[in-house]
Amino acid sequence: MSEVKQMTDVKPISLTEGALRELNKIRVQENVPEQYGLRVGVKGGGCSGFSYILGFDALKEGDQEYLIDGMRVIMSKSHGIYLLGMEIDYVDGLNNRGFTFNNPNAKDTCGCGTSFSA
Repeated sequence: MSEVKQMTDVKPISLTEGALRELNKIRVQENVPEQYGLRVGVKGGGCSGFSYILGFDALKEGDQEYLIDGMRVIMSKSHGIYLLGMEIDYVDGLNNRGFTFNNPNAKDTCGCGTSFSA
């Protein structure tokens, strides 16, 4: 069994104030267990090749854990190359509401902004 990497202050991604506010609100509303962190990742699929994963989850084997502006963030080691430098924001506007992903590694994105190609 491989070892889980200890939490570090390195910040492979960033979370805006709006994203942190909304994530903390969701944590309380959904009664997310304290030991869960925010899982950020990618999966195959979506109209551009990859879709983003964003949700609260327990630490698993092969994960890396980070502390980003007070939020425990969990990422699979293999997803890091697709996510390094990404900014997650939360938009609450008249025409658009939800999390947005500003990913410098994306070569192409879909119109809705939730999938990309690398």
